[in-house]
Amino acid sequence: MSTPPTQADPAQLRAWLHGAARRDRLAFRALYEASAPRLYGLALRILGRRELAEEVLQESFVAIWHHAVDYESALSAPMTWMTAIVRNRAFDVLRHRRSTGEDDALDSAALASLADLAATPAERLQTSSEAQALADCMAALEARHREVIGMAFFHDLSYSDVANKLTLPLGTVKTWIRRSLARLHDCLSARGAA
Repeated sequence: MSTPPTQADPAQLRAWLHGAARRDRLAFRALYEASAPRLYGLALRILGRRELAEEVLQESFVAIWHHAVDYESALSAPMTWMTAIVRNRAFDVLRHRRSTGEDDALDSAALASLADLAATPAERLQTSSEAQALADCMAALEARHREVIGMAFFHDLSYSDVANKLTLPLGTVKTWIRRSLARLHDCLSARGAA
């Protein structure tokens, strides 16, 4: 994991993600090779321990493989989407270790920090603009629809898990997510962020 991070072309990352959604192992391997060093660096910065960062990276790529079909290019750039998965998993590990008392030495400020420290200023500005556009479009959704989208995409829960947590029929959750994604796509397209 000592390879310096490379800047992969977002269009190429998107193509590899779509390939992974079709279960193309070569595309997934290329995606991994292009993005793993940077994502590992992010996990290491959050967790501060190599073994935890490696575990989070592995779990994140399993999630990326399983959820590549759910990736919506209109909602975020490929690296932004993958970074969110790694960041969420890393914070989950921090929370778990704190709640079980496994590691009191982990920096509590890391939980409050959501900035990708590996990003360049231009990437941070782009991510900030995309995040603001997404936040504005999310705010236009009905509260329950916002909730299911947040649970499914920002907390990486399966549709079944969302349905169980909210005690809703699975079909309802799927319909709300499908309609909400269409509304978000339209909103972001109208804002020029898609």
